[in-house]
Amino acid sequence: MAEILLVEDDRTLSGSIALALNSDGHSVLQAYSSEEAAEFLTQADMVLLDVSLPDKSGFELCKAIRESSDIPIIFITSYDEESDILRGLDSGGDDYITKPFRLNVLLSRVRAVLRRCTVQLPDIELTAVEEKLLEYLMQNRGRFLTREQILAYLWDSKGCFVNDNTLSVNISRLRDKLRDSGKGQIITKRGVGYKWTEQTS
Repeated sequence: MAEILLVEDDRTLSGSIALALNSDGHSVLQAYSSEEAAEFLTQADMVLLDVSLPDKSGFELCKAIRESSDIPIIFITSYDEESDILRGLDSGGDDYITKPFRLNVLLSRVRAVLRRCTVQLPDIELTAVEEKLLEYLMQNRGRFLTREQILAYLWDSKGCFVNDNTLSVNISRLRDKLRDSGKGQIITKRGVGYKWTEQTS
């Protein structure tokens, strides 16, 4: 399913949510502050974000994430005023769930947001590494990703190891497969990295 970054400073609640997400087939990265969250962002497919954090508000962290990523973000918080909900959504949140909530409801909302935000890959045959590489580029469409960022994303907790030379080979093969797809292309900027751009008619 998805690699979900859970940013919640209440460790008991974080543990309960993580257990429910794991039972639903997801992998969970747990962070208890915005500083810890920053270490895991490149590995995550979604962020569950509390507003009240010890070092920075969830609203601020959401805005910071949105400066460089379109990753799905769901707020999970006790801040239930209309102004708070609007602030969360306006800062870039995809959904806003107020505490207390039922875990089954949270799981349902997670699945719904993932469905809405799932990247639609071109209908071509890809290896597992090529698919994950293309998904990462498309999730960050229009923004250059460094080789280090891409390698960190591909070398995940499941033991999928890709070194620098293998990355070059996968980029080349992916370009060949995409050439006639009509969906878009991978742009290279020497010394900077790679980005995905949609093909315009």
